[in-house]
Amino acid sequence: MNLHMTLAEKNLFSAGFVLGLGLLGAFDGIMFHQLLQWHHVVHHPDSRVELISDGVFHAVVSALMLWGAIRLFRHAQEDQLSGRSAVFWGSIWVGGGVFNLAEGLINHHLLQLHHVKPGDPYELWYDLAYLASGLVLAFVGWKMCSPGGRSVSHAARS
Repeated sequence: MNLHMTLAEKNLFSAGFVLGLGLLGAFDGIMFHQLLQWHHVVHHPDSRVELISDGVFHAVVSALMLWGAIRLFRHAQEDQLSGRSAVFWGSIWVGGGVFNLAEGLINHHLLQLHHVKPGDPYELWYDLAYLASGLVLAFVGWKMCSPGGRSVSHAARS
């Protein structure tokens, strides 16, 4: 985040960041847990434990998305959202990247709760690619938030 942001841009960034955390979490759960069925939050012989861990995960990322949306709405109500739209969109990317980095480092590497594609001969490479995607998302978002992005005027929001 640019340290010279206005209050309105900091509000955009914080709301977008929380939304990004939730959105990437939801994408992860939908793509890797449900559609591809590569893993669950907790790898366990009892499928009920796996389903419950996934359900708790989905509840948490849904709460993050709701919290981000509420933050955005409240700041809009207080007319504290004028600023560069690139800050908002970039912050979603930063939040998503931070989600991938935190989830990958903590769950895949430190706690070994699961891997992106457990049992695959290239399991480590999948995990490293997941971390790399987090770095790329965060970097792209950071660059979007840099000075020179598009501005949102009050008239454009009306």
